Amino acid sequence: MPPMKKSKKGKRKAKDSGKLKVAKFRGAPPLLPPELRGLDTEWWYAFLYKHAESGHGAPSDEGEAFRYFFRTSRRTFDYICSIVREDLISRPPSGLINIEGRLLSVEKQVAIAMRRLASGDSQVSVGAAFGVGQSTVSQVTWRFIESMEERARHHLVWPDQEKIEEVKATLEAAYGLPNCCGAVDATHIIMTLPSVESSEDWFDPAKNYSMFLQGIVDDEMRFIDIVTGWPGSMTFSRLLKCSEFFKLCEAGKRLDGPVKVLAENAEIREFIAGDSCYPLLPWLMTPYEGKNLSAPILNFNARQKAARMLGTKALARLKGSWRILHKVMWRPDKNKLPSIILVCCLLHNILIDCKDDLLSSVQLPDNHDTGYSEESCDQVDPNGKVMREVITAHLQSSEAPN
Repeated sequence: MPPMKKSKKGKRKAKDSGKLKVAKFRGAPPLLPPELRGLDTEWWYAFLYKHAESGHGAPSDEGEAFRYFFRTSRRTFDYICSIVREDLISRPPSGLINIEGRLLSVEKQVAIAMRRLASGDSQVSVGAAFGVGQSTVSQVTWRFIESMEERARHHLVWPDQEKIEEVKATLEAAYGLPNCCGAVDATHIIMTLPSVESSEDWFDPAKNYSMFLQGIVDDEMRFIDIVTGWPGSMTFSRLLKCSEFFKLCEAGKRLDGPVKVLAENAEIREFIAGDSCYPLLPWLMTPYEGKNLSAPILNFNARQKAARMLGTKALARLKGSWRILHKVMWRPDKNKLPSIILVCCLLHNILIDCKDDLLSSVQLPDNHDTGYSEESCDQVDPNGKVMREVITAHLQSSEAPN
């Protein structure tokens, strides 16, 4: 199938351990600091109180507690609310009334949706934490996803050339690779499908039903291109070739910025770094393979690996932050799942754009694709091979003593 286009005060953090102390509030939660006092905070008091009473701990600092549950600072959360506010107000759904008989505020709707995406918990569990039913969680989450998909797309775009030049300069300074624009990697979103929908198309090499997500990331691990919606049974190289990104690159309409001309008149065009599961192309540099590799080749491989790990780390952060993608999706609508994946990528980028750091207590997976064996692609474009050799020689000469 083609991809969619579309109280007692808790103790502060211990200085010596580096880990957050956990506070279990008794009675009413403590007053929120000024930065957490938004347009609607009653839902936050109630939510925090429910978690305290259930025995689930939260960081004692309330700003960190908010980030613990929703991944964002309150300031970024309010920004996200501003993105979707018009849609959530202009199209009030039927039945979105909480147990107190009041229509859910925009802030509470966004909190419900973001908690569902961040935790990956069941709709029943998320609903219980907010005092709403399962159907309400379902409606709210999908309305949020639809709005974000339409109104937040500017957070996931291919950079203009001025920004690309900044990315290239950063990556060259960090890894020594001239004209490198980022990295590519892909991951499987695992699903449980009804027997009537199960098919070999979605049955992947790890014997899971899954959907692929491919991402191109920049120097800050920001997604600048994604493709999803394709079955996980495909190979990485096949997924790449089915993407619009591949077609644009092959047509000379992407990674088409200024060529870097070296002293020897050799040229290095713009490229991205990828693992050996991808083909070696003039615009996609993969590592050398084999044994007894020379020192210059090992040097290239080390630098290329450091660059391509940006893609791997970005996917690990994505799945660790928005755990609905890291757990097994329970019978998802395969036509809607690409939208869920896209919105999680948008939220990932918004955190970077707003300079929100994840809490250290949010554990990221060591491997975003556990259970999958490494693939290898034998395709080698002659022009790609020449350019890889040019980069290898450039690295060797630039590091040689004067």
